[in-house]
Amino acid sequence: MLRSILFAAAFYVVTALYLMLGSWLLVAPRSWAMAGLRSHARTSLWLLRTIVGIRMEVRGRERVPAGPCLIAAKHQSAWDTFALVLLFRDPALVMKAELMHIPLYGWFSRKFGMIPIRREAGPSALRQLVRAARARIAEGREVLIFPEGTRRPPGAPPDYKPGVLLLYEALGVPCLPLALNSGLYWPRRSLRRRPGTIVVEFLEPLPPGLARAEFKAKLVGRIEEASARLAAEAARPAGASSGTCTFP
Repeated sequence: MLRSILFAAAFYVVTALYLMLGSWLLVAPRSWAMAGLRSHARTSLWLLRTIVGIRMEVRGRERVPAGPCLIAAKHQSAWDTFALVLLFRDPALVMKAELMHIPLYGWFSRKFGMIPIRREAGPSALRQLVRAARARIAEGREVLIFPEGTRRPPGAPPDYKPGVLLLYEALGVPCLPLALNSGLYWPRRSLRRRPGTIVVEFLEPLPPGLARAEFKAKLVGRIEEASARLAAEAARPAGASSGTCTFP
């Protein structure tokens, strides 16, 4: 717990410093601001590894499409919101619109070109989501969405929202499912961080054009099966693995 408290203090201090000292990036090119975002992610992962003993392992990088795509990621932890940025060329994350109103944090989120969604707005929010996502895809970027909309503890029943289905149908690009086990080491609503290796696994992409029911069944099936497998693997003694790389 002491290490967890030390990390939390360091993480929030470093984040505040990045926001304040990097505020000039709000008027710089977006690529410069994205470089600052990546630097913050690397620093945060270094703090996690050094203070708590949490590392990141990435599997299946060869499955990531070369061009624009829709990324549908399991969401178990706040860790997902910064660490996954390092794994893509130029990701635009779908995020709650109310976060855009936070001084500096929200301003930077707009600078990064993240995609806000007002879930309480109903169908109009989904239409805005699709328009913004199409614009990001047209720019050659990846669109990253957490299909369940909020953090879910490992092993919780899946609760996939319609947003990912609409984006898949509207964007006409491959969908890359992403499984992980971050909730085992950075649990939601808890200060405790547990040492170990967070595994992120890219799964077989789903091509555009599938029927909605087929797409949802394959997406949910692949993400949930792989996430359950990663959780079970974490419970076993560590062993050799192949086709992996470790960050940072």
